Amino acid sequence: MTFPMDGRSLRLANPGLFAITIPSVIGPRTPAARVAVARRPVARAHNREMPNSTLSLFDLDQHSAYPAASVLPPAQAPHTLRVVADSTDQVAWHRARKQGITATDVAKLATAKSVANAAHDKMHGTSFTGNSFTDHGRAREPVIAAWVLQNYGIEPSTNLYRSATHDRHLATPDGVGVAANGELHLAEIKTTSKAWRSIPRNYLRQVWWQQYVLGADRTLLVWEQHLDFVPVDPVPQFRWIERDEDQIAILIGFANDLIDLLNRKNQR
Repeated sequence: MTFPMDGRSLRLANPGLFAITIPSVIGPRTPAARVAVARRPVARAHNREMPNSTLSLFDLDQHSAYPAASVLPPAQAPHTLRVVADSTDQVAWHRARKQGITATDVAKLATAKSVANAAHDKMHGTSFTGNSFTDHGRAREPVIAAWVLQNYGIEPSTNLYRSATHDRHLATPDGVGVAANGELHLAEIKTTSKAWRSIPRNYLRQVWWQQYVLGADRTLLVWEQHLDFVPVDPVPQFRWIERDEDQIAILIGFANDLIDLLNRKNQR
């Protein structure tokens, strides 16, 4: 059933119902009148239309300009649900790392002998506590991280994450960010006193392991060369490292061998 209204056709969505429209006498219809006659919206991005309602009696050839009363919050990124500890709490962070296999551990794993050496270090610790080079790296990391954030939008991170498939597979990337296309990107920051001809293999193992643990697609590896602890260049060097499933599978195998060896040693 249709009725003329302001030069347009007004159609009852349910002819079995009777409705009266009172025209405005003070100018254009008020927002309340528009909501009352707004047609049942089609689905659109970001839920900007009015929700479908059994109270809507009319369909008009126009869209509502009013947003939905409630909008569902964006889904939480999966990796954020797997935070084990934060390095700002050094006690909890070191305790959690000791229980699992981190990117630092995996960086050393390339042979059966290296697995045995890593097991010894995990059980007994090492005598190395740092030196002037590691101190310099810690001092420069926040500065380089700020450069990464400004230029690539990857946020600095201090979180320790676990893998979605194994609770003892852990990683603490230096930066975590979600790209415009939805990909998860990481950042790893290094300082060096020597020029690199290529990316050191142990750093690549770290990067691939972090990608596996967080489910990331690529990593921005950033390094700054220094001479006597003074940066050589005004900006750091960098390279994107793509995810490599074959290398990740090899590292998972070594990590699981290390876990098995640690379990056997602990049972003795």
